[in-house]
Amino acid sequence: MKCRVCRGPAVIDVRRHNAGFCREHFLKHCRDQVRRALDDLAMVEPGERVLVAVSGGKDSLALWEILGHLGVPADGLYLGLGIGGYSQRSAAATREFARSRGLTLHEVDLPGDHGFDVPAAAAATRRAPCGACGLSKRHLFNATARQLRYDVVATGHNLDDEAAVLLGNVLRWETGYLGRQCPVLPAAPGFARKVKPLYRLGERETAAYCILTGIDYIVEECPMAEGNRHLGMKAMLDGLEDRSPGTKAAFLFGFLERGAPRFAEASATERDALGACAECGSPTTGAVCAFCRLRERAAGPGRATEKTASEPDGAAILEPDGVAVPEPGAVAVTLRSAATPASG
Repeated sequence: MKCRVCRGPAVIDVRRHNAGFCREHFLKHCRDQVRRALDDLAMVEPGERVLVAVSGGKDSLALWEILGHLGVPADGLYLGLGIGGYSQRSAAATREFARSRGLTLHEVDLPGDHGFDVPAAAAATRRAPCGACGLSKRHLFNATARQLRYDVVATGHNLDDEAAVLLGNVLRWETGYLGRQCPVLPAAPGFARKVKPLYRLGERETAAYCILTGIDYIVEECPMAEGNRHLGMKAMLDGLEDRSPGTKAAFLFGFLERGAPRFAEASATERDALGACAECGSPTTGAVCAFCRLRERAAGPGRATEKTASEPDGAAILEPDGVAVPEPGAVAVTLRSAATPASG
């Protein structure tokens, strides 16, 4: 197999492109795909501050490295979920990545700052742990971004992730979710813009990128993800992709181009129906938002962490469905710095 660009020996084949690449041109391919995503969808404007949500896994660390290579300065945010040794190893990988590159890493600890962890939340709600995990991440990523004045939150969702979520939403005709499934969720008063610059790259590509650039990432899957519906959707799409390379990209890109605009109205209608959480001011369809209800059930009344810093008025938090609307209120987040910022 030869590199499509230089005809030298290839180190990887990307079947959906019907092409092989040498190391140099594969890295360029990955960076070009991210650059295209950034430019085509205006994900980051000049001078904006970017916060990358990092987990120690291949996707988020590859994203952080690629953004730096493309000249897009970004800091990292690690959220400790309290999942035993897995969380400890994830945190160690993230800290070492930041330390070795002189990058700034912020940390928020769910058990220490909010009085509960993901296993406790799963036990208290008697539901799959991934729901509590996703809710907590969305809530705290945005809260931290607003507190520290970041304009953009970037996550490492790749092509496989987005196609799997799309399949699940289509099978259930979740019109509200379909209206918001886009690589960019626009900023609103009190909300940072949320972007997914890796949506043009597959999971295998991000893994190869890490290997070829020497990024030491945590390989193991989250021990609490077993049975997750999202993984089942991924497996179904993997079977289709194996038979017909390019299926995932055609499915996702076709929806973004021709399907997403048709569902935007449903998303806007749901947004108009939201009010303010009585506890934290975040948007919700009830009196208290999902995160505050989760915290009360998992941590117990009166066990919430002491507030150490507050956002200005106008702050708000994302609900599980990603809806963002401005509401007055304050949000507390405890932060720790895990690396020394790079000079300049």
